Amino acid sequence: MPVAPQEIDAVVLTHAHLDHSGYLPLLVKNGFRGPVHCSEATADLCAILLPDSGHLQEEEAAYANRKGFSKHKPALPLYTTADAENSLTRLTPVAFGSETSLPGGVMLRLRPAGHLLGGSLVELQHNGTTLLFTGDLGRPNDPIMVAPAAVARADYLVAESTYGDRRHDVHDPKQQLAEIIKRTAQRGGAVIVPAFAVGRAQLLLHLIHALKQARAIPDIPVFLNSPMAADTTRLYHKYRAEHRLTPAQCDALHTIAKIVNSVEESKRLNEFRGPMIIISASGMATGGRVVHHLKTFAPDARNTILFAGFQAGGTRGAAMVNGAESIKIHGEYVLVRAEVVNLDNLSAHADYAEILDWLGHFQAPPRKTFVTHGEPSAADALRKRIEENLHWRVDVPEYLQSVTLNGE
Repeated sequence: MPVAPQEIDAVVLTHAHLDHSGYLPLLVKNGFRGPVHCSEATADLCAILLPDSGHLQEEEAAYANRKGFSKHKPALPLYTTADAENSLTRLTPVAFGSETSLPGGVMLRLRPAGHLLGGSLVELQHNGTTLLFTGDLGRPNDPIMVAPAAVARADYLVAESTYGDRRHDVHDPKQQLAEIIKRTAQRGGAVIVPAFAVGRAQLLLHLIHALKQARAIPDIPVFLNSPMAADTTRLYHKYRAEHRLTPAQCDALHTIAKIVNSVEESKRLNEFRGPMIIISASGMATGGRVVHHLKTFAPDARNTILFAGFQAGGTRGAAMVNGAESIKIHGEYVLVRAEVVNLDNLSAHADYAEILDWLGHFQAPPRKTFVTHGEPSAADALRKRIEENLHWRVDVPEYLQSVTLNGE
């Protein structure tokens, strides 16, 4: 890291997804001893996500050592379950809207950002100057999550740009999902869904339940092969104010799928043939149990591999969505003959038009807006759109670039 962990006073999390929280165990392991401020739901989700992440890394390292496909001798996890559990002691939950004092006279306030349970806009104030981070910005009409809070002003803004260069498909994702499931079932195949265990898995379960209730898809078995995702669904009852689901719909998240808990059960799924739906982490097929399912089901043209959101460059998911004829798993190339579909309109990220609409709530332009958290082309496209539509001053920061916010 460019900063020694022990020199960091405090950490603020926008939300629990691992691309935002997943380095915490290593940060603490390497000497960080300050508080980690986050929303209450983010703390609950991190208590599920981080130990599971450490456990998966231990499992994958052990598997790599047994099979001998890693270039590392021995292969080691980035951090262990114990490291992850130790990092949880640093979490300091704060309520939305409350003010929290940070070192150096900085005041912290969190506001709902949509996206997933606990997702937060982070507002920092110091000497009359306000800096706002969007984190991952949710969508105004998400099927589950409430819309992100409107913000009237900030002196400086750091905005995400995951979908900064595109619009989400205008077609109804539920109807598209129904068509995919029906045609795969007609072929006698399985629908394998690499899905983020927090947020996307619950959305898919909600939609599948609605489709089955409407008899819009055949009544084929549904498996949720992610104990972490199963634990996450229980939190939807606890944080009712952050989403649109009724108590009955929250209950349905638990009952629509069979939960696959053990590794042995997961392996048996690969022996099952016939129409079924398997939802399993991770969302970009970078690791976890879904990788083993891809080894089994991707070579069969009857099956469908359904991605449900953004696929970052360099991931297996991106390779498959872009038409790769084979993918490398555990040191071996696996043929991809299955149908591959990406329903990116299931994404919980605002697209560029939704971001611009959210920015339209500002009563005055920030002194400077910094566009981050997107592929280079997406970040630059959003920069141009903000400049052309709103006439704001916008920059796409470079890695390790330093900026002084002096209120000028």
